[in-house]
Amino acid sequence: MFPLYDTIPSRKKPYITYTIIFINVAVFLYELILNNTELQQFFFNYGVVPLRYTHVLTNKIKYVYQWNIIENIIYSNPIFPFISHMFVHGGWSHILGNMWFLWIFGDNVEDRMGHFNYLLFYLTGGLFALFFHMAFNLFSPYPLVGASGAISAVMGAYFVNFWYSKIVSLVIWFVPFLIEIPAFIYLFVWFTIQILNGTLSNITGSGVAYWAHAGGFIYGMIIGSRVRRRYYI
Repeated sequence: MFPLYDTIPSRKKPYITYTIIFINVAVFLYELILNNTELQQFFFNYGVVPLRYTHVLTNKIKYVYQWNIIENIIYSNPIFPFISHMFVHGGWSHILGNMWFLWIFGDNVEDRMGHFNYLLFYLTGGLFALFFHMAFNLFSPYPLVGASGAISAVMGAYFVNFWYSKIVSLVIWFVPFLIEIPAFIYLFVWFTIQILNGTLSNITGSGVAYWAHAGGFIYGMIIGSRVRRRYYI
C-alpha cells in the first residue's frame, strides 16, 4: 500500500518544503560521487553517532576503536551533525521514501504554520526525534542519518490538523487499484508500526531508527495541536 497524494490542496506554494527537498537531493547526489571510504567518513562526520557523546559514561568507547572509525569523527565539529544529519541519506530507497512523504504531507503543514514557523518546526522536530532515538540507543556506534525524524514530526502535525483528509494509496492485490484511506487511520497505523518495530529493534538490533520516527511524530502532534488551537480560536 503506497501513498500517492492527499485530498487537501495547499493554498500557498510550499517554498520551504521545496527547498528542503532540493537540499536533500543535492547532498545525496554529492554522496554518489564518493567512494566507499569517503562515504563512510561522510556519514560519521555529518551523521550523529550517539557513542561519540556518551562514551564518557562507559568503557564502550573500545568498540569505536575496534571499528577503526574514531579518527573519522574525533576532529569533526561535534555540534553541526545535529542539523546536518537531517540532510544525509543512506541510499536510494532512503531518500526517495523520505522525500515522497515530505512532498505529500509537508505542503499542508507549511500552509497552516507559515513558512518561517514551519522551517523552525521542521528543524526542532528533527532534533527532538534525534534525542528520542538516542534515549533508546545511548551507546550506539552507528551514525544516525536521514530526514525521517523531521518528516515524522510533519506527519504528526498533519495528523492533528488534517485528520479528516484522505490519503489516496496504490494497492496491488492481483491487480493494482487505488483506495482512499482516512488520514487519521493511515497515520495512526503508521505510528503504531513505528512503536512496535522500535520495540523489536531493541531486541534484534535493526538499523532503522524507528524510535526517531516515533519521537518525531509525538513532537509533531504536540506542536501541531498548539497550531490547531490558534488557527481555529
